[in-house]
Amino acid sequence: PPPRRAATDAAMGGAGVAPRNKRFVNTMNPASATARDSLSFMADFGLSGKASLFKDGDLKGTKTLFNINDFVISFPMWRRTAFMVGIQPFSDTGFSLSYIDKITSGEQSIGYTGNRAYGAAGDGGLNQFFAGASALLWNRLSIGAQYNLFFGTISKYSQSQFTDASYRGQTMGDTLQVRAHSAKFGLQYEQPVGAAGKFVLGATYRLKAKVTGHAIEYSNVAELDLGTHDLAKDNIRLGDEIGLGLAYNQGDKWSLELDYLRSDWSDSNFDLVRGFRNNGVHAFTTSTAQSLKAGFEITPNRNDIRYFLRRCTYRLGAYMDQSYYQVDGKNIMSAGVTLGMTVPVFQGYNGITFAIDLGQRGFGSNFVKENYLGFHVGFNIFDIWFRKPQYQ
Repeated sequence: PPPRRAATDAAMGGAGVAPRNKRFVNTMNPASATARDSLSFMADFGLSGKASLFKDGDLKGTKTLFNINDFVISFPMWRRTAFMVGIQPFSDTGFSLSYIDKITSGEQSIGYTGNRAYGAAGDGGLNQFFAGASALLWNRLSIGAQYNLFFGTISKYSQSQFTDASYRGQTMGDTLQVRAHSAKFGLQYEQPVGAAGKFVLGATYRLKAKVTGHAIEYSNVAELDLGTHDLAKDNIRLGDEIGLGLAYNQGDKWSLELDYLRSDWSDSNFDLVRGFRNNGVHAFTTSTAQSLKAGFEITPNRNDIRYFLRRCTYRLGAYMDQSYYQVDGKNIMSAGVTLGMTVPVFQGYNGITFAIDLGQRGFGSNFVKENYLGFHVGFNIFDIWFRKPQYQ
């Protein structure tokens, strides 16, 4: 799936290529780090989870995932420059499937093994460590660059067991220990409109990343135990990504954002390597991922001293994603709507952000459909560094 966003971006449908907001850390575009008060220190820490309901005809199943969403800090370095460093999940693997094949003694040509139970499961995922810097030029153009390290472990296994314990079942699996290095570049250009309005054009590009690491293949059948395999020999790559975004801000009151993302995985070779590819009856091939995201936020009155809810920020978003893979030549689509709000706490720009994501993956296809409800909680931390106290 697409990488998870900070709670503020998640509430905006995942949009974040163009916005420049000095109140929050934007991890989607390294050029956004310069959007800040001159001596401000900002941090973002978030938690997220997702509850899913899977349907395949009359079959149903549920799955719940929970994880730390991100931890990011950002601070100024030198005149009109800023630094950002953090870690966040890049992808998740989480599934558990089971099926019982009821066999009668009349169907067995040799002996009676009893019913057979089949199962498959997987967990783990990739994390992304990143460190980037940006600079503001001519008060309107911000450019940024970022180093990315992807790492993590993905485990998958399948098994078949017999009711009759005298017959031996079979378990096979793969544990993938993955690493990859990449870089990301971004820019944002601001154009004032009228007294308080401002258009912002944003763009990002992430390079492809060669995957290294090891695949540990195992089985309880000795002759099928293949040991450890070097993934660097398989020429696997994470796809590149280009992002384009447009935002409009009306002062510090409301903003509208629109993003388009495209990521090419067609030559990633994931569909050719054991542990990544699908070994079932359906053909799995990598393709091109595309996303369209939009979001709107409004703060009725940040300085209202009478009504607390008028100082809160409210968000609404929507998105449509085309996954990076195809099943039997068909793209897997997902779409959803998002809602969220930021509640100010203490002084400055400190706040707690809540977001929910209601969507469906697999609509318009004959395969498994997933209805999901995601939630995000983010803690926005703000402070002023190197402020010199004055006494009278």
